[in-house]
Amino acid sequence: MIVDLHSHSRASDGLLSPADVVGRAADNGVEMLALTDHDETKGLAQARAAAGQANIRFIDGVEISIEWGGLQTHIVGLDFDVRDAALNAGLESIRVGRVARAQRMSAALEKSGIPGCLDGALRYAENPNLIGRSHFARYLVEIGVCRDVRGVFDSFIVPGKPGYVSHQWATLEEAVGWILGAGGVAVVAHPGRYKFSRQKMRDLLDEFKGLGGQAIEVISGSHSQEHCIEYSRLAREYGFLASCGSDFHGPEESYIDVGGNAPLSADLAPVWTAFR
Repeated sequence: MIVDLHSHSRASDGLLSPADVVGRAADNGVEMLALTDHDETKGLAQARAAAGQANIRFIDGVEISIEWGGLQTHIVGLDFDVRDAALNAGLESIRVGRVARAQRMSAALEKSGIPGCLDGALRYAENPNLIGRSHFARYLVEIGVCRDVRGVFDSFIVPGKPGYVSHQWATLEEAVGWILGAGGVAVVAHPGRYKFSRQKMRDLLDEFKGLGGQAIEVISGSHSQEHCIEYSRLAREYGFLASCGSDFHGPEESYIDVGGNAPLSADLAPVWTAFR
């Protein structure tokens, strides 16, 4: 079975509509798909309807922005009640914070000699409340500051670079609590992307499990083979369910295409065994 439980649409920072993400997944043979837009669930209804027509099992998802260990990290929620009031209020609080962060990012980039970034980034954000670093990156590519989006991230909008600003996101406890309260499954997203020591990663997983977190992304579009081996080992050690996904944002910007992620090892317990 081809399963992709991490993908993004224009409802957050992806390039395609929710229906087009589903259509591309169908063309690639995906049989189970989750749309996991950043801090937003408004694309789920459109994606669910398209998945029904394409005979794909659709899983409601969201990727929640948190701060842990001094860095922005992400927790994916899967198979939750999209009507849950506490979850929706929590996501709204994060979206409000995104707008303030974007204003400070624009000011920081202007100081480094690049004016007009907020207006430029907003042209790429279908939902202005979900404006994020990817929208700034696309604008900087457009005006020729960098060759591609990854180059912008590396040179301007990661810690220590001129366009990066710190921000207080949700806490790990809040994110896991919102997901579990809505009847969903909480997943540590793409752990290989975080610049944590081995001990710090264990500290994150210890706290996550203590809060009721159930799963970890073993397979991710941004994971190397070494990452997959390491997080498979940690999934077994901690008794976590294993998740997999492409982290697809669009055909021009993603590590791999939607549904292009490798399958899970047969000895891992897949996260979808916990779905309702």
